[in-house]
Amino acid sequence: MSRRYHKLYRTRLSRGHFRDRTRPVLVNNWEATYFDFNADKIEDIAKEAQGLGVELFVLDDGWFGKRNADNSSLGDWIVDRNKLPGGLEDLVQRVRNLGLEFGLWFEPEMISPDSDLYRNHPDWCLHVPDRRRTEGRQQLILDFAREEVCDAIAGMVRSILQSAPITYVKWDMNRNMTEIGSASLPPERQRETAHRYMLGLYRVMEQLTTEFPHILFESCSGGGGRYDPGMLYYMPQTWTSDNSDAISRLKIQYGTSLVYPLSSMGAHVSAVPNHQVHRNTSLRTRGHAAMSGNFGYELDLTAFTEQEKEEVRQQIELYKEIRHLVQFGDFYRLRNPFESNEAAWTVVSEDRSEASCITFAS
Repeated sequence: MSRRYHKLYRTRLSRGHFRDRTRPVLVNNWEATYFDFNADKIEDIAKEAQGLGVELFVLDDGWFGKRNADNSSLGDWIVDRNKLPGGLEDLVQRVRNLGLEFGLWFEPEMISPDSDLYRNHPDWCLHVPDRRRTEGRQQLILDFAREEVCDAIAGMVRSILQSAPITYVKWDMNRNMTEIGSASLPPERQRETAHRYMLGLYRVMEQLTTEFPHILFESCSGGGGRYDPGMLYYMPQTWTSDNSDAISRLKIQYGTSLVYPLSSMGAHVSAVPNHQVHRNTSLRTRGHAAMSGNFGYELDLTAFTEQEKEEVRQQIELYKEIRHLVQFGDFYRLRNPFESNEAAWTVVSEDRSEASCITFAS
């Protein structure tokens, strides 16, 4: 059943330029810098990445508005010139001069109460008149049931994507829906809001993925909170979970594989102690867990020792040798991590001429 779903989703549901192409090895700066970075720091990480064999640099949250913490600026999709004095164009060029592609994080469906967009359009969020507006992560959700909201957000994202040669977008959505009401609908039609929200979101995604077919879009919702076929139609991969701990990921990725192909799973090597569960695991274990998906790193590469850098080079070389199997092969689960302290799986080429097996034991 799993292999049938994998092939269906990988070859019929997903579409576009990257559907049948191997996905790049990336480094994301989030757990390396969080909001505290400038252009030079980003370039330093990119320089290390280039020497290790990484192919794509992804700039995560904090590049726009006055976004120095998670309590402001969502909705103000304008480059922060304090962090990036030369603008996004300058930073992208600096990264590309190193031979890396450039990617960017967005959270387009959200709005911060502390933002110019909210001050100008306080009715653009999901809300019920004369009722409190519940914040999650100090943010509200834009009302994508409204055409003018969709057009405004699509326009801002479009402007950024046109400003520089960006080849990857991480599309995040970090809170659950509350007060699901729309100022655009009369009382008797308020129950349509959630459905119309998704229709509006799909319309925006249709526009952007059509206009920028060369961009690899990855969806995210606190990780895999919105892991569904509707999103895979527009974005062929998903950040599997915000929990990047290697041992946790064995169960997370094993469970996800019941229906979703490995080519849909974003999987990164992160720092230790892990930032979510504070566990220490070896670089080898973290690397093998992350190789069971679209492989990348999410830590400060400039902090590695020479020995660690060499190990990372070898990991990337190995992944590049097997990624056509990982991303497009037939997947077999061998040992269930929910039943013991062991996990194992293998991927096999369609013609059965190649296979790669990954095994974990504690």
